[in-house]
Amino acid sequence: MKLYADLPTRRTAQILADVGILCWTAVWAWVGRLVHDTTIHLATPGHQLQDTGAGLHDRMTQAASTLTDVPVVGDRLAEPFTSVAGTGTQVADAGTSLVQAVERLATVLGWTTALVPIVVAALVWLLLRARFVRRATAAQRFVDSAADLDLFALRAMTRQPMAKLARLSDDPAGAWRRRDPDVVARLALLELRACGLRPPALGPQGSSLT
Repeated sequence: MKLYADLPTRRTAQILADVGILCWTAVWAWVGRLVHDTTIHLATPGHQLQDTGAGLHDRMTQAASTLTDVPVVGDRLAEPFTSVAGTGTQVADAGTSLVQAVERLATVLGWTTALVPIVVAALVWLLLRARFVRRATAAQRFVDSAADLDLFALRAMTRQPMAKLARLSDDPAGAWRRRDPDVVARLALLELRACGLRPPALGPQGSSLT
């Protein structure tokens, strides 16, 4: 499997793209964490409700417990305080529900903020790299001799832009059919460069591709 191009410029660009996707991931992971931490501050009122409700419940429960000890009428005196203690519990529960809702929102916003740009960029990067790896790996099997140049020259005529072909020859197809070594070599080089590959070493009869 061929992961990187032979050509220095393209290989450098691929390495920079790999580093770039890592940096992109790190940056958006940090942004997602920042969004989470910022959103979680919305839970402050919920925490205050928890503290207020818990404090009210504890104080009223303690007061009710003290009044219960009063002979004869203790239970009746403690009843209003017991009721208020129950209200304190409800307030604390409301605060807990608010905190949980904000925590869920912060988690969803944080992950969404981080994952959407990371996944989009990663898919584009993966698609481009997978296409290169598949193409370069398949082409690499044929780049072992000057005789293989004919295949790449033929592919160049079917895949490369017409403007590039015109710069090589007024009649690239005719030159390929005549086995013009110079045109065949230049056509092959065009396709090899598109695949990110170096040309094979040529014998004395071959044309130079450099």
